[in-house]
Amino acid sequence: MPNVKFSYFPVKALGETVRLLLSYGGQDFEDNRVAMEDWPAFKPSTPFGQMPVLEIDGKSYAQSIAISRYLGRKYGLSGADAEEDLEIDQNVDFVNDIRAKAAAVQYEADAELKAKKNVEFSKNVYPALLEKLDEIIKKNNGHIAAGKLTWADFVFAGMFDYLKMMLQMPDLEKKYPSFQQVVDAVYSQPKVQAYAKKAPKTEF
Repeated sequence: MPNVKFSYFPVKALGETVRLLLSYGGQDFEDNRVAMEDWPAFKPSTPFGQMPVLEIDGKSYAQSIAISRYLGRKYGLSGADAEEDLEIDQNVDFVNDIRAKAAAVQYEADAELKAKKNVEFSKNVYPALLEKLDEIIKKNNGHIAAGKLTWADFVFAGMFDYLKMMLQMPDLEKKYPSFQQVVDAVYSQPKVQAYAKKAPKTEF
C-alpha cells in the first residue's frame, strides 16, 4: 500500500471529499490539517500554491476534483463506461457551479453588498439551481449521477456542510430531503463511518 499524506485546512470544505474517499478505499493516510498560521510556510511546497494536496509516495498532486476523480477510478466509484463518466463529470461540475455562486456571495468583502447579494441570490439564483439538483438526485435514485454510488456523491457529501454555510441555509436538507439521501449514502459506508467517528468535529 502506498504511503499517503493529505494536506488541507482543519475544516471539511473542499478537503473532506478526499478524506472520505481515502477512507472508503481503506487507505491509511496522514491527515495533515494545516492551521491558517502555518499556511504561508507550507504554501510554497504545494504544486499550485493552494490546497488540498494529495501526496503519494512523496509525489504531490493538487486540485480537489482531479484528486476525487482519480480516487473514484481507483476505488470502483466511476462510471461503467465513458458516457457514465461524462454524466458524473457533468453533474459534479453543476454542483460546483452552485458552490461557486454561493462563494461569490459568502466571500464578498463589503458587508452591505454581501447582504444585498444574498437577498438577490436567495430569491433569483439559488432556487432554480437547487430545484434542478433535487430533480437530478431523484432521477438518479438518491445519487448525484449514474443512478448509483459514485465519487460524485462523495464530492457532494464532503462539501455539504460548507455549501449550507455559504448558502446561509442551515436546514437545506429539510427543504430538499434528497440532498440528505446523498449524504447518507456516503456516510453509511462502514469505513466512512469509522473515519467520521474519529475525525475532528468541524462546523463546515
